[in-house]
Amino acid sequence: MQLRYVVTGLTAALALAGCQRTSYDYSSNSAPPPLTAQPVPSVQGGQLPPPTGQFPAAPTSTAPMAGVQPGGAAPAASLDVTKESMVGSWRVNGTCDMFLTLTNLGSGSRGGTRGCVGELTAMGSWEVSGKQVLLKDRSGNQIGSVYKVADNSFNGQTSTGQPITLSR
Repeated sequence: MQLRYVVTGLTAALALAGCQRTSYDYSSNSAPPPLTAQPVPSVQGGQLPPPTGQFPAAPTSTAPMAGVQPGGAAPAASLDVTKESMVGSWRVNGTCDMFLTLTNLGSGSRGGTRGCVGELTAMGSWEVSGKQVLLKDRSGNQIGSVYKVADNSFNGQTSTGQPITLSR
């Protein structure tokens, strides 16, 4: 039995012999040399010249998007749409995301956006009405509508006339 204790002791001693201290010794003066400063060009101050008219004039009205009927009606050439075909994630104007579910919320279904700006940030629900998909805020007010132009592609506008394109 004593041989067993000797072997265990030797094994522990050999295991500990392989260990070494890995912390940094702050008492040694082996710090790297400081970096040399880089020259900085001189900075000039002064007044900027006035704009030269190189930018286009800002739009003066929010005209409805071409192809969208006044009063929110979908164009006659729009395709039929079903509620089930709308469920899921959509890319809005190539810049943000819209998520549509079948969970009931008021008279429509729950929906929302991520990363969008403007009126679409308030989107809370949606519903299919004829050949249109109506987008509504959390209070049930319509904030826009889209209509199907091709498989997985919808066009429309917000209530203020901003264009909306949905795609997947």
